[in-house]
Amino acid sequence: MAVLSSAKRLLPWGRASAGGVSGGLRALLGTDGGGGRSLLPSRWKSSQPQLDPVDRSDEEGGGDIDWDNLGFGLTPTDYMYVMRCSQEEGGFSRGELARYGNIELSPSSGVLNYGQGLFEGLKAHRRADGPGYMLFRPEENARRMQHGAGRMCMPSPSVEQFVHAVKQTVLANRRWVPPQGKGALYIRPLLIGSGAILGLAPAPEYTFMIYAAPVGTYFKEGMAAINLLVEEEIHRAMPGGTGGVKSISNYAPVLKAQMDARSKGFADVLYLDSVHKRYVEEASSCNLFVVKGGAIATPATEGTILPGVTRRSIIELARDSGYQVEERLVSIDDLISADEVFCTGTAVGITPVSTITYQGTRYEFRAGEDTLSKKLYTTLTSIQMGLAEDKKGWTVTVD
Repeated sequence: MAVLSSAKRLLPWGRASAGGVSGGLRALLGTDGGGGRSLLPSRWKSSQPQLDPVDRSDEEGGGDIDWDNLGFGLTPTDYMYVMRCSQEEGGFSRGELARYGNIELSPSSGVLNYGQGLFEGLKAHRRADGPGYMLFRPEENARRMQHGAGRMCMPSPSVEQFVHAVKQTVLANRRWVPPQGKGALYIRPLLIGSGAILGLAPAPEYTFMIYAAPVGTYFKEGMAAINLLVEEEIHRAMPGGTGGVKSISNYAPVLKAQMDARSKGFADVLYLDSVHKRYVEEASSCNLFVVKGGAIATPATEGTILPGVTRRSIIELARDSGYQVEERLVSIDDLISADEVFCTGTAVGITPVSTITYQGTRYEFRAGEDTLSKKLYTTLTSIQMGLAEDKKGWTVTVD
């Protein structure tokens, strides 16, 4: 599998029109900039290479990739999407497709100095009933980015701009979408303070960009149940902080706890609330559900827990199936006495939990085919891949 080595220089990018997706690949991959502002250094603007046309005959191949052993790692694809705005402009206008490559940032940019940045994550699957691709609730990711941007004092793309940019990114990298059942194209939108700023203040300029990579399962265990460790000293979030938005600053602080847990054989860490240290919040990159009898509970999102798109979808699907779902405080006692535990997220999908270790004691939970998590996994993924009727209007077709 190809990986991106450390670049010795910035890569010159091509440009493309931001024309509608329905106009087809000719409009999508044209050479007219469409009014978008380029991130290219000025010395390159006079000699930008044109984007290569995408050949649909190569849709089934994304380079030398073993689709049967596709993990969750970075495989650089062909293109990314870029859009920029300044404080004076007050909002984003039109963007452009660019060759995937390194970007140029000032050493004093807001994102590098003060962590002014957000990211999102969503997936594109190949359609089951013909050519084309399926997105799952991309407008929810757009709204979550808008909410986070308000918290981080940044402008944000509109829902329409966000979804349009995602569609362009998928079509430009269509040959990297794994065959159905082998994985998905993971799409990573970023919103960063790219303008230079010295004093603590919002950056004067912002960049929205999207890149993508083909991925398989998130955990090394694949689809098997995972083992988690409850962390009691390090906390992911605190009241009044940014735990409820997808800020880039939320993730590096948990790396130590995560790496320590993995060195002991655990897949991930469960974090407790920072006030009482007895209520479960979430794992490093996913939400949590506990099942007891016929009732399901998940920690309420009240500012310290990220409101996951998959989490919200699972709540709706479970209620549609007749289950009682509570969004509430979930204590450590609720957790260890549960019959079944599972995690949800765009990257992890729905992952069952086999054991949780708390204060040196390992607690086991039901896993396997005859579980609620398996039933919900089948229901959700069938909708996402177009294998079942989407009665809720959650999916968006890209073709």
